[in-house]
Amino acid sequence: MEMKERIAILENYIMQRCLWQFHSRAWDRENQNNGILGITKTMLLGEEPDLSTPELKCYWVDAKCLVDGFKTKFPWVNEMNKEDIAVMMDGLKERIDYVTIHGSLNEELTVKLY
Repeated sequence: MEMKERIAILENYIMQRCLWQFHSRAWDRENQNNGILGITKTMLLGEEPDLSTPELKCYWVDAKCLVDGFKTKFPWVNEMNKEDIAVMMDGLKERIDYVTIHGSLNEELTVKLY
């Protein structure tokens, strides 16, 4: 299976099951994408995430759910090496950023009054 296909599968999983990508401000979405997907990547690489702040702990909860879901629903994730996991997660973050922020048609994301 090609990397692009793997990324699309994980993107679809997130879009169907996660509500965190629907915040009403672009900066909220960007912070959450960075936090949740960053911690997910760290955990998939077998590393310990930084949980030094309440915000990071909150992101960890969503990341933990993603890691569990990815490993359970998509067994091929468990068979990937660290380099491929890093590439996949970077591509997934790029795709989620595009879908939820940069490519979104939701004009509310850029309202300056928020």
